[in-house]
Amino acid sequence: MSLLPAVEIDFSALRHNLGVARRHAPASRVMAVVKADGYGHGLLEVAKALDGADAFAVARVDEGVVLRRGAPRKRILVLTGAHDQPELEAAADAGLELVVHHPAQLERLESFSTKRPLRCWLKLDTGMHRLGFPAHEGAERLAQLKALEAVAEVAGVLTHLANADDLADDYTRRQMARFEEATREMPLPRSAANSAAVLGWPDTHLDWVRPGIMLYGASPFAATQEELKPAMTFTAPLLSIKRVEKGASIGYGGDWTAPEAMPVAVVGAGYGDGYPREVPSGTSVLLRGRRVPLIGRVSMDSLILDLRSCPQAQVGDEVVLWGRGLPAEEIARAAGTIPYTLFCGITGRVRRRYREWAG
Repeated sequence: MSLLPAVEIDFSALRHNLGVARRHAPASRVMAVVKADGYGHGLLEVAKALDGADAFAVARVDEGVVLRRGAPRKRILVLTGAHDQPELEAAADAGLELVVHHPAQLERLESFSTKRPLRCWLKLDTGMHRLGFPAHEGAERLAQLKALEAVAEVAGVLTHLANADDLADDYTRRQMARFEEATREMPLPRSAANSAAVLGWPDTHLDWVRPGIMLYGASPFAATQEELKPAMTFTAPLLSIKRVEKGASIGYGGDWTAPEAMPVAVVGAGYGDGYPREVPSGTSVLLRGRRVPLIGRVSMDSLILDLRSCPQAQVGDEVVLWGRGLPAEEIARAAGTIPYTLFCGITGRVRRRYREWAG
């Protein structure tokens, strides 16, 4: 019996979710976003499972260099580009593609001498106001990029959508109108769609889509998407069972008081493992296939359960904190956050296990 928390990563779910992206955008190539250690799922393992994608995207050059070791022939795009000479050299050596989104990056490329010219993408800001050249500068910046000796090819032009997770918000259409206007005379592959746009905005799909969170089985929208399968299941062992008397206060601060004599259980995971401290009493875990409520505050190494609805529980039982049967979106809502932070927040002391799940 293991007394350690673990995350189990389902390779078949990752491939299933890639298939969902392809079904929604059948005319587009798919650039699977695997930044932040594959959204906390393991960069090289996720890349292996998603080998059917047409390309990968990461946020930083160092991520791309690591990924290149596990994906020697795959196209890899660095979404924030390179920021200094060593990063340019590393990107060239690894055969990475770079997004160019700022005048300083053009200046660095102009002075960069290499025997391995880089494939680059031009990024335009159509309303996210984060990274990218102003959309009206697109033609000028494209000409500058094409003129650089260090640039082997301008492989495409992209933008990022700010509000695609809200299907009632017209801002996505306005961004796309700006992008269409800016790229009308550009004979380049184009990319705009993130996960929300892949699922909810067909007109944004263009030549390349860039799904991220949906590949890991979580919805980019407020509601869970039933066609996606969770790739990560976070589990922890049940460490202890005891009875407490009516009126007993539970956990730090005594925030929860037993309404009657009752059994309670301690689970061996807490915010030191990546379970959010912010969840309130009443948040569900799965124990023996039943929803059981958490009570009191989440501790660094443990959380406490009300066992009245599952009196047959035993020490050593596996408790599902999110994943199969318990959507991460539900736990994220309870914590006032989003699934991204749950996945990326799993700490180094949590073991990862990789497997194929039947069905």
